[in-house]
Amino acid sequence: SRIRSYTFRDCVSLTSVVIPNSVVSIEEGGFSNCINLKEINIPSSMTNLGKNAFSGCSSLLSVQIPQLVSNIEEGVFSNCSSLASIDIPTSITSIGTNSFAGCSSLTSIIIPSSVTKIGEGAFWRCVNLNSISIPDSLTSIENYTFEDCSSLKSIILPDSINIIGDGAFAECVNLESIQLPSKIN
Repeated sequence: SRIRSYTFRDCVSLTSVVIPNSVVSIEEGGFSNCINLKEINIPSSMTNLGKNAFSGCSSLLSVQIPQLVSNIEEGVFSNCSSLASIDIPTSITSIGTNSFAGCSSLTSIIIPSSVTKIGEGAFWRCVNLNSISIPDSLTSIENYTFEDCSSLKSIILPDSINIIGDGAFAECVNLESIQLPSKIN
């Protein structure tokens, strides 16, 4: 079974959710703008977290992405401003556009080498992100990916990167050192 699009959108009094193992998909915006949702258990049976599924869940403290999920969809955790940590499993191959935009409590993130694509603005305005590990499975940094990551002090871009998009590191006002790949377009 699945939680259909926008089923619980704007349920502003909801504080916790227990999802049974029979649910395999949360569709687009399923829990968007549940501003008081602090905890949600996502069962290991889950295969899909749809676009903007938890967008604007500004009280959500942590979330476990199940191993059966292969893509972090567009905007799925955008503006989850209390989300302090996220574990990206090695099942993930792509991180969507704006997927963590506005996650202002995230301090560090490790992107596993299973990830081959990170979408535009994926970490835009993650103002407390001070550490990010970029694997050499990645070939491009898209437009505005790390814009306004104002706590980022240093970044190492592996030699696999051949494209760095417009504004990729714009407004990274505390960036002190950057290691560029040996050849970029």
